[in-house]
Amino acid sequence: MSEPVVKVETPGDGVRLIRLNRPEKRNALTTPVLQGICAALDEAEADASVRCVVLTGGDTVFAAGADINELASKTAVDTVNDPRANAFGRIRDFPKPLVAAVNGYCLGGGLEIAMSCDIIIAGTGAELGLPEVNLGIMPGAGGTQWLPRLVGKPLAMKMILSGEFIGAEEALRSGLVAEVVPDDQTIDRATKIACRIAKKAPLSLVIAKDAVLRAFEMPLTEGLAYERRAFAVLLSSADKAEGTAAFLEKRKPDFQGR
Repeated sequence: MSEPVVKVETPGDGVRLIRLNRPEKRNALTTPVLQGICAALDEAEADASVRCVVLTGGDTVFAAGADINELASKTAVDTVNDPRANAFGRIRDFPKPLVAAVNGYCLGGGLEIAMSCDIIIAGTGAELGLPEVNLGIMPGAGGTQWLPRLVGKPLAMKMILSGEFIGAEEALRSGLVAEVVPDDQTIDRATKIACRIAKKAPLSLVIAKDAVLRAFEMPLTEGLAYERRAFAVLLSSADKAEGTAAFLEKRKPDFQGR
């Protein structure tokens, strides 16, 4: 029996780890790989015990981009009903916190997936880039939209138009990643952050994530109003009552997601 292209693990309470599993192909993002990620996310979303997800490619590579053999046969007509676009959209729309643990190459679609996550933890040897121009194409799964929002126009233009990679430290300075750690600690660090997140109130996590993402789409005045409405919703939750009671009683809260 062949190995699954995506593996799912449970490294801690409330945490699901999704691991891309094509190391011999540098985790090239074939349609089955993308569909495997989406299936694992669907399961994680449906499971109320899962409060945070870690997505990784493993210890040596995150994902080196699209599978070139699959890409070579694509035409403009194929993109109309391309399941790959829906897969990238599913990752972006995942409502629970999503942490990327990035080692080695994180290129093209791999970087677009990482940018769809909420937090990126990178190993010191990570290399991040959007080199699609080298193939006579351009980023097509969110790269031209997310990268300038995260790092600004000058660096985004340099990366997209030259195809050059940046290292982990530059990615940290530019705001693309949240932390840089030794390569052998990347997955552990991402998992520890996920475990910390998983202890928080589930409704707060989902609604706070949504509010932050809305900041990329709304003018400030609308965003502030949206935040206030979301805050008001949480005031009526059972978790808010539990959280405040636990604080006053100096005990750990028992959040139930209600």
